[in-house]
Amino acid sequence: MKMVCRISGVLISLLFFSLLKGSEQGPHERRLINDLLRDYNVMERPVANESEPLLLSFGLTLQQLIDVDEKNEQLVTNLWLTLEWVDVNLRWNVSQYGGIRDIRIAPKYIWKPDVLMYNSADERIDSTFPTNVVVQHNGSCSYIPPGIFKSTCKIDITWFPFDDQKCVMKFGSWTYDGNALDLLLPSEEADLSTYIDNGEWDLRGFPGVRNLIYYTCCPEPYVDITFTLHIRRRTLYYGFNLIIPCVLISSMALLGFALPPDSGEKLTLGVTILLSLTVFMLQLAQNMPPTSDAVSIIGTYFACTMVMVAFSVVMTVVVLNYHHRNSDTHEMPQCIKSLFLVWLPWILRMSRPSRKMKEKRVLFNKKMKELELKERSSRSLLANVLEIDDDFRTAYSTPGYLHVPSNDDSSAIHSCITTQRELSSITRELRFITNHLRDEDGANEIIGEWKFAAMVIDRVCLIMFTIFTMVSTFLCLFSAPHLSA
Repeated sequence: MKMVCRISGVLISLLFFSLLKGSEQGPHERRLINDLLRDYNVMERPVANESEPLLLSFGLTLQQLIDVDEKNEQLVTNLWLTLEWVDVNLRWNVSQYGGIRDIRIAPKYIWKPDVLMYNSADERIDSTFPTNVVVQHNGSCSYIPPGIFKSTCKIDITWFPFDDQKCVMKFGSWTYDGNALDLLLPSEEADLSTYIDNGEWDLRGFPGVRNLIYYTCCPEPYVDITFTLHIRRRTLYYGFNLIIPCVLISSMALLGFALPPDSGEKLTLGVTILLSLTVFMLQLAQNMPPTSDAVSIIGTYFACTMVMVAFSVVMTVVVLNYHHRNSDTHEMPQCIKSLFLVWLPWILRMSRPSRKMKEKRVLFNKKMKELELKERSSRSLLANVLEIDDDFRTAYSTPGYLHVPSNDDSSAIHSCITTQRELSSITRELRFITNHLRDEDGANEIIGEWKFAAMVIDRVCLIMFTIFTMVSTFLCLFSAPHLSA
């Protein structure tokens, strides 16, 4: 039984090797490659006539837009290059090689065009992966190397974050001129059939153009293929994280003029808003290239808002200065009084809170009249007492007249003198109180004028900065070429 199994195993093995020997694919392809590469020179330009240029078809396939580095002005993309040419040294008769119509050869064994990206920012310059070259029996070669390309891109930040960017990718031969290698563009647009959408940028187009350039150094023409990647920024992210917070913060700056000066937080609010805008400005500067060629529209809006907030802080200091002035330290000039107490309140339809002041003045006038009446009555009483005293003195001083006063007369005289002294003291105190009330009323009047002037300045600043904020917002944000999300 073991012998039968061994014999059957040997027969199966012989049958298997006989089938392999009958297969003509492996030996024919090996022989074909050996025949093609036996006398092949990778340095030789594969043309039948050296005076004619080699025609090279060049195309691009965009797979993904990986990154747009605005800070360093670089573009990172995933591209597939498509190079097709005819190599006259790689032709064979299909019938002589078992019907083989195409083979795959590593690019280091055959000639391939030295097409590179002129504006590459990669350290290796050529960042493609060397895939095999597909060679047809008629000599047609197809080479499609994929790669992650890092290229330079001039970033225009004028309309950031509502901007469109056009990044150029220039491809051409590094050593061959147009008389030796002629690049052809099979399609005016790159292949976008397998493109993966980017969350930050919207692809608008990827056209290509063939350029024939004569440089001053050389009389020969040089051919290059230039593709222009047209992308548009999606503004939804920046709208929620930059624009809306900035508009809200600038609107909060207007509330500082509606805050009463006696609250003590008027100046603190303005300084806090200014620091908040500075933080947003620094965040914006981190994403922008350090260039002086242009200023972004959002940067202009931030600068206008910061100037407005800084000026509001200055005006807040002025308002607080006016509000806390008094008659002992400052006297209001006539020009300021006319401007802030007459003309501007008339224009702004503002009126001073004078009803309570009038009521106080009426009560004060009543009290003053009562005091004057009391003073007059005290004066008349004092005059009568003085006249009585004079009569007594005159009678007592008459020559030859001797009067001996009685006890009643002495007590009456003493009471009159005491009353005279008390009335004189009361009169002096009343005069002092009256003068003090008049001075206090005048001081309160001056303080009220300064406070009302501060209110007028607050109202003027509120109106002016509201108009400035609205105008700057509409001019800066709505003047952008597009507002798409």
